[in-house]
Amino acid sequence: MTRRTEFLANGTMRLALHTLADSSGASDDSTHPLLLLHGLGEQSPASRPAWTDAWPGAVLALDFTGHGESDVPLGGGYMPETLMADVDAVIAEHGPVTIVGRGLGAWIALLISGARTASVRGVVLADGSGLFGGGPHPPSPYVTVLGPGDGRTPDPYALIELSRDVRPPDYALDYLRFALEESELETPVVVAARIRPDWLVAIAADVSVAEAPLVEAIGSFINPQLASR
Repeated sequence: MTRRTEFLANGTMRLALHTLADSSGASDDSTHPLLLLHGLGEQSPASRPAWTDAWPGAVLALDFTGHGESDVPLGGGYMPETLMADVDAVIAEHGPVTIVGRGLGAWIALLISGARTASVRGVVLADGSGLFGGGPHPPSPYVTVLGPGDGRTPDPYALIELSRDVRPPDYALDYLRFALEESELETPVVVAARIRPDWLVAIAADVSVAEAPLVEAIGSFINPQLASR
């Protein structure tokens, strides 16, 4: 199908949410949307990625604030909470989702899984730009716009501020605890990343977190009732 784009409001910002595929089956617990969150400096894919082919529900992709076709705030001011609010806007419009996050998107996916546990039916944490954030590591490399864009994004302020965001393991573990305590799924977090900064090493070490290749990780959430407590 041709990618469709709708625009959602996050305060004064307008967010671009793309539908890459419609639901392919009857409505049930396994046909809620799969939401794709891109990495730092990237934007949503132009078409459905092959690794989502098994997903029976709709496949959505969000351009974060300052990326892709979403609005760019004046003067920056980017924080993870800003991007969590972007995802909140999607949940408010489309209901519960399973999330695949790449790089920076993986960090936001983890945070939103702990903050909005009832609305996030599993997250997959995958490799991508911005995975390391800040702390003792060098900032993520600056990248250029991928795919179609309007020439305004990615916002340089987003690249600078979000690549310097410090992501300590104990902060990540706090959100993991929230997700594990409140989720109806036995295994609500799956790590599919091969490159692992300290915060992701800590997440993967938890006995309640699974590790799997990307396609297998997504497949584990297709029939979530099978993994429920």
